[in-house]
Amino acid sequence: MQEGRLADRAYTAIVGIINEDDLAPGDRLPSEARLAETFGMSRTIVREALVRLAADGITEARRGAGSYVKRRPSARLGSHVPMDGLAGTLGTYEVRFVLEAEAARLAAQRRSHQQMEAIETALEALRTALLSSAPAHDEDWLLHRAIAEATGNSAFVDIFDNLETEVSKILRAGVEISRSRPPEVIGAMMDEHDAIVDAIRAQDGDGAALAMRWHLSQGRKRLMP
Repeated sequence: MQEGRLADRAYTAIVGIINEDDLAPGDRLPSEARLAETFGMSRTIVREALVRLAADGITEARRGAGSYVKRRPSARLGSHVPMDGLAGTLGTYEVRFVLEAEAARLAAQRRSHQQMEAIETALEALRTALLSSAPAHDEDWLLHRAIAEATGNSAFVDIFDNLETEVSKILRAGVEISRSRPPEVIGAMMDEHDAIVDAIRAQDGDGAALAMRWHLSQGRKRLMP
């Protein structure tokens, strides 16, 4: 079995320990050696899984002290993303940080008047959906896709479209989880999208890339309690 697949299994198993043992933020995970023995895997595979869990904001490594729980995945997340697929789904964030931040930068530099209108139309459709009780993941997807289209490079759109299945799960979960929280959470989500579009409108490439990275990082955090 490929190491990546084994690391996915270790990632899932560690999340299982967090959930089944009801570990709270700040609780220490078993050592790498103990996890490797429990899973019947090498410490290298377990270490890779822990690195990915830390990147996803679920665990954190403390030098000389092991790994600790940082955030637990929301229980609502499991209704949209099976736990055995969580590693792959959250892993799309690493791709999106690179792909969408650069897409936002290029969109700001290259967008035409018509493409700007399309982005603004998609933004208002998202605002209407988010501020209602209607599903809003499709509108969220279409706004991000309109930004990719505004790069003028079809390769960005093609790659983004290949992520649609996994990204849509995240968008759907993100909206539902956010709606279960105080209203300002949805407000923050909308503010983040406004900041991206404002920067593209102003043709501020660096600002657009930064706003997109901030939005994606906050979106990943919203999947946790």
